[in-house]
Amino acid sequence: MSKRSLVIIPTYNELDNIKNLIPELFSLNLPDLHILVVDDNSPDGTGDYIASIADSEPRINVLKRPAKMGLGTAYVAGFKYAIENKFDFIFEMDADFSHDPKEIPNFIKKMNEADLVIGSRYITGVNVINWPMRRLLLSYFANIYTRVITGMPVKDATGGFKCFKREVLESINLDNIKSNGYAFQIEMNFKAFRKGYKIAEIPIIFIDRQSGKSKMSKKIVREAIYRVWALRIRSILGRL
Repeated sequence: MSKRSLVIIPTYNELDNIKNLIPELFSLNLPDLHILVVDDNSPDGTGDYIASIADSEPRINVLKRPAKMGLGTAYVAGFKYAIENKFDFIFEMDADFSHDPKEIPNFIKKMNEADLVIGSRYITGVNVINWPMRRLLLSYFANIYTRVITGMPVKDATGGFKCFKREVLESINLDNIKSNGYAFQIEMNFKAFRKGYKIAEIPIIFIDRQSGKSKMSKKIVREAIYRVWALRIRSILGRL
């Protein structure tokens, strides 16, 4: 029996990208692949567009939220939807083509031997295209920093292209997730790691967005810096 997969895509003003991404995902010819767009009331009509095509395509759904509420809360909402609807594999994926849809079959194959599979930009060197050097160095050393403090054997703990088995998400108290930016990725990985789930990485090539505006900010960076220590301390105290 084939596994049912859900690709969760958070959006805020991603209309041009999502119009191209959905056909790419369905061109993979994976009949049990479904798409959930979590839209934060995009002024460009992203959520309305998804709602209009979902009427005729049962494999597409949209969660329309009232305002821009952040990446972490978008994924938590998507995770809850996935658990409620009994999906087996749950993907995180950006809307802007920085994550190549063609990698999804490679994730599904790797799920035979892991509970969480991360698409890694750093497991085979540095596979990032079109990033300014400052941002690349920030990301690369942030991952070293995270690995040293948390002890996770993960080269790309901040990456946002990944796949969970449903039981991993069911084991985590999603209402207790504190992070919202890149720290969200670290927190989810760390909680899965501390619960003893097997984490694997597969190499991907990350291509910076060609259309739309990046959501990166100094606040996101600061959150990641302190959240790593908070996770380590809470783990030591048994309060994770």
